[in-house]
Amino acid sequence: MVDMNPTRRTPRRVARALPAALSAAALLLLAACGSGSSTTAADPAAAPASSAAPSSSDPSPTDDAAGEKKAKKDKQKEKAAPAVAPGQYVDWADYDADRTAYADSEVVLFFHAPWCPSCRATEASIDADGVPDGLTLVKVDFDSATELRQKYGVTYQHTYVHVDPDGTALKKWTGSETGADIAAEVA
Repeated sequence: MVDMNPTRRTPRRVARALPAALSAAALLLLAACGSGSSTTAADPAAAPASSAAPSSSDPSPTDDAAGEKKAKKDKQKEKAAPAVAPGQYVDWADYDADRTAYADSEVVLFFHAPWCPSCRATEASIDADGVPDGLTLVKVDFDSATELRQKYGVTYQHTYVHVDPDGTALKKWTGSETGADIAAEVA
């Protein structure tokens, strides 16, 4: 009897086609691997072979060397550039409790009065924009810090006094309205 339906497979036809299909699958697998790796499809525990062409995520030896050089340069820059303390706005009581904590920045006393419109405007600017790095702005209450006002000769609120770590006045001025303005006076 002759089978007129070519899509229907008999067990004998499947048995004859199986070796050809397996060899074709093996060839496709080897072609996909692209390497002479000893891993086979029959070993499911084996790691997949890597492709012969490097992927964009696999660093090449030259990329590794370039990355190491860049890391070394970055470390040298960190060593060469002095660390700049982040800008701070602190109350007199906090500053006076531990002055050494602020030794790595420029310290400016800000004689502030809560009733002073320009003092409030400066404080609003500081709150919005922050204090520039390398600067510590110390808020001193103009009304209650009589001894400090006398020590630094401050007769007007909204006065700034740049001091060294020992508390010696380096410069005194009035009128700065932003953190950048204050930092410019110190520079």
